[in-house]
Amino acid sequence: MGLRWRLALALTVFLISLVYALPSFLGQGSMLESVLPQSRVNLGLDLRGGIHLTLGVDVAKAVSNSLAILGQDLRRQAQDERFAILRPRVIGGKSLEFILPKAEAEEKLKTLLEKHFPQLQLNDPIRSENGQLRYTAQFSDQEVLRLESMALDQALKTIRNRIDQFGVAEPDIRKQEGNRIQIQLPGVTDPRRAVAIIAQTAHLEFHLVRDDVDSTKTVLPAGVIALPYQEKGETKGEGSKMLAIERDAMLTGEDVDDARPAFDQLNQAYVSLTFNSRGGRIFEKITSENVGRRMAIVLDNKIYSAPVIRERIGGGRASISGSFTTDEAQDLAIVLRAGSLPAPVSVLEERTVGPSLGQESIDSGMKASLVGAFLVLAFMVVYYGKSGFIADCMLSFTILILFAGMGAFGATLTLPGIAGIVLTIGMSVDANVLIYERIREELRAGFSPLAAVKAGFERATIAITDSNLTTIITAVILYQFGTGPVRGFAVTLSLGIIASMFTAIFVSRVIFEFWAKNSGTKGISI
Repeated sequence: MGLRWRLALALTVFLISLVYALPSFLGQGSMLESVLPQSRVNLGLDLRGGIHLTLGVDVAKAVSNSLAILGQDLRRQAQDERFAILRPRVIGGKSLEFILPKAEAEEKLKTLLEKHFPQLQLNDPIRSENGQLRYTAQFSDQEVLRLESMALDQALKTIRNRIDQFGVAEPDIRKQEGNRIQIQLPGVTDPRRAVAIIAQTAHLEFHLVRDDVDSTKTVLPAGVIALPYQEKGETKGEGSKMLAIERDAMLTGEDVDDARPAFDQLNQAYVSLTFNSRGGRIFEKITSENVGRRMAIVLDNKIYSAPVIRERIGGGRASISGSFTTDEAQDLAIVLRAGSLPAPVSVLEERTVGPSLGQESIDSGMKASLVGAFLVLAFMVVYYGKSGFIADCMLSFTILILFAGMGAFGATLTLPGIAGIVLTIGMSVDANVLIYERIREELRAGFSPLAAVKAGFERATIAITDSNLTTIITAVILYQFGTGPVRGFAVTLSLGIIASMFTAIFVSRVIFEFWAKNSGTKGISI
């Protein structure tokens, strides 16, 4: 590639870098905002402020919920196979109990379990005096581990979806040991609302109401529970009455495909639900089999509505009505649309990082970077003369490319990331020092300025590439296995090394060759 083409390429990279770096330094509402890229460098929690949460996921509850749903599926499958299973219910959170009323259907039951429910381990039945068989079954150990791991992964995905819809830029969400999830939300201005959306289980269930049971009694029949019911029209804070419902859910929020806030004729906010194909079929079957009964819509162990089933309801649609404000209906729609958490979560730790602390970190980091950069720039000019000035220009170019790369990818700058920038300054100058010392050696050996420049760059490039390549490998490992702050350091360090190699090996060589060709008898100052 000719010298002019290399100069044109270096200038093109400079202009592109300038375009992508500017949005990170210009404030909101700038005149250039409409023509520049929208992506910019985001500030991490330690610089911008926000909240840090550690959540605990009750995976045992997820296993219990899966058992309850499986019990209802088992009952429906038995009906399709022309035999009955009665009163499937979860006992102790780990076992599913059900009754087979006709002993002659025992072989059909075993065939059904082997075909559709291989994850269940069936215990020997207890035979009653009337000939009924009472069974208990548990998940296999492998299935329990799978469900617990899946519950944690689903909770992580659900929380991430909620935060994305909540509008938080660059959240940091990751799993930790002990069934925990760590969340960092930079720039959150309303921590209480964020915590409410994130930690709300939003476990939606549909239960049949037991109007024949007195919910005020201390002891309720087996398979029946009483939950608080707030009738439409009551305001928050009023005492809610209790309503008796069947313990096991007929349908859950896992089959909800979409949820949107809406308003009725009285301008009262409610949430409209749309089921997926499986949920629509189950909902239609439930309503067709229970015409005349009431169905309770339960969200996080509170009954929001309990309408009477007048007829079979097709189309896969339902609604949750209650004394919602517009914001409450919107937030509930967010958590239902993003998916209900597979198990309850609890806030184990909550820390708020104020923006003033973040500003102090920025100021300290900028001060350290500027002082370090000034000392390096001054040393290079004093020790290498005009060549030192070129090295300083290459250093500035390197930082420009670094910020342009972070801005283009929308990367997050953290306090360790600033440390990576400071380290980049030293490594960028180190590459120039290696090149300059090689050029000095060639000049002392009697080479012409142009020949010394070419030989110096060719011989120093190998050493620069080897040392930077090993550092990049280390940075990749840090990014792959490190946590948020460590990843921020790895990102800035990797981009900085790549940028410094480009400016030191390519751009700097173009400038030196152009200088050496046009230096005449004066030579080059190095």
